[in-house]
Amino acid sequence: MKRCLVVLTAAFLFLCCAPSSAWAWGCEGHQVVALLAEQNLTPHALAIVTQILRDGPIDPSLSRYCKEGPADPIADASTWADDIRPLRPETAPWHYVDIPLGTSHRDIATFCPLPESCVTQVITDELTLLHSPAIDPQKRAEALRFLIHFVGDVHQPLHATTNNDQGGNCVPVAYFDALPQLRNPVTESYAPNLHGVWDVNILARMTMGKTPEQVASDLEQSFRSKIARWKSGRADVNEWAWESYQLADKKVYGKLPVHVPIEPPQTVKSCADDNHVSARMLKLNEHLVQPYQDVAAKVVQEQIAKAGARLALLLNQLWP
Repeated sequence: MKRCLVVLTAAFLFLCCAPSSAWAWGCEGHQVVALLAEQNLTPHALAIVTQILRDGPIDPSLSRYCKEGPADPIADASTWADDIRPLRPETAPWHYVDIPLGTSHRDIATFCPLPESCVTQVITDELTLLHSPAIDPQKRAEALRFLIHFVGDVHQPLHATTNNDQGGNCVPVAYFDALPQLRNPVTESYAPNLHGVWDVNILARMTMGKTPEQVASDLEQSFRSKIARWKSGRADVNEWAWESYQLADKKVYGKLPVHVPIEPPQTVKSCADDNHVSARMLKLNEHLVQPYQDVAAKVVQEQIAKAGARLALLLNQLWP
């Protein structure tokens, strides 16, 4: 038992210090979203989803970020969109929508530039592909895997906002005992950072020792009445992104121990841009401990549960 605790503690500290890759929810979070959706699919939708994934399997030679992939095919499909990014760099902007912090209008399309696109538009595009009866089986499976992943992404608050900081990737933070360390002198990126903490560490800390299946079961029980409402509501991807943006504004940034000033919006390619934004944010000495974790954990739990229910909503509407 002691050895198990040591291993878990070591793994947790590694996650705290690992550089963020801007991959929303990490392995565990995306798998939990998929498992929750699966629990709320109609038998007909579940049968079609399973058949589509079987007919268009993932290339076995593909390097998988989540090394110990789950046996469940829908959960396994949930992280594929991250795995193929190095091979298809054009898909990188599909994972988020950059709504500038301090924005007051909801016209999401203005923050979704073409031809790069963004997560809200791509979800709509993948739904259109899945509606098509003549699509190639492999492309159909890829569209489904993108959809599973991107519905999770759009519910991560930092995938729906930016403050010239790449969705919090350029905000170095201390997270409990893990202090920010410079990971890349050229891009001036640090870890832990705000984005990485919301992607992985908050969920990992509150579910340590549990499998994704156990976490999905816990959330299903905790949010049962809300899940019933979310999976029968109106499918509005732009509204979902706006909800995430508001959470980023009020909870992610709004509850930080030290106030982060709103930056005049500009294009940034790395954390060295905007007058060395990460170096300036480092000087704020953000230190996230239990009070912040408590607030963030509630948001993470609800957003993951909401993503699972809404993914089920979309799939049940596709194949009623």
